[in-house]
Amino acid sequence: MAKKYTKPEEIFQEFITDYQNIFKEEIISIILYGSGARKDFTPGKSDINFLIVLTENGIKQLNKAEENVKKWWKHKVSIPLFLTESYIKSSLDTFPIEFFNMKLHYKVVWGKDIFKEIEIKPEDLRRQCEREIKGKLLHLRQSYFHFNLDKKQIYTLIPTSLRTFMAFFPSILQLKGEQIPETRKEMLDRIVTAFNLDKDVFNSLWNITSGKSKVDRKNIKELFLKYIEEIRKLANAVDQWEK
Repeated sequence: MAKKYTKPEEIFQEFITDYQNIFKEEIISIILYGSGARKDFTPGKSDINFLIVLTENGIKQLNKAEENVKKWWKHKVSIPLFLTESYIKSSLDTFPIEFFNMKLHYKVVWGKDIFKEIEIKPEDLRRQCEREIKGKLLHLRQSYFHFNLDKKQIYTLIPTSLRTFMAFFPSILQLKGEQIPETRKEMLDRIVTAFNLDKDVFNSLWNITSGKSKVDRKNIKELFLKYIEEIRKLANAVDQWEK
């Protein structure tokens, strides 16, 4: 049976040793990022994500990490993100939201603090935010008609889609000049306030996502339509920012 950990720090030394034994001098950094580095980390529920930065020679030897990946997967550690410094630097304009989120919540476990040198351009961030929110809005609208055929799936889509939106909510708050809260619930509340969205709708969505409550079939359709409308308002606000 896999050993259970209550916090990411408990695995750091063993995790470092395992990957140093494989890649040796080819490792530049091992960095914890995402939910594992936030204050609202929940054992057994939150993901434990690592970024492992390798040299150009090291990235060519990823097959050496197969057994380590399997070992830590059994301990509920996500497959590490293996990147090189050159890839990161050349991809900041392509994946600004992803790198912004990593930089927002991270902890250097070993080696160089590569995020200290990273700067995300606001125009790149705004462009991806607009693209993401408009794309996800289209998906929500299409899903509405699909759920008229299979309403059970709406309970799956609400948590999945809200988590997806929350992945780029920090970037939207950054662009608006708002302070970014530490926890996801506080961040959701800040988005609602900053853009004058319907607080009751997002509280209901959050409660479904966090497993605190369910909505009966009679009301789920109405909630979903309100959800679409609130995201449309947010998309319009982002679209009106200076391009």
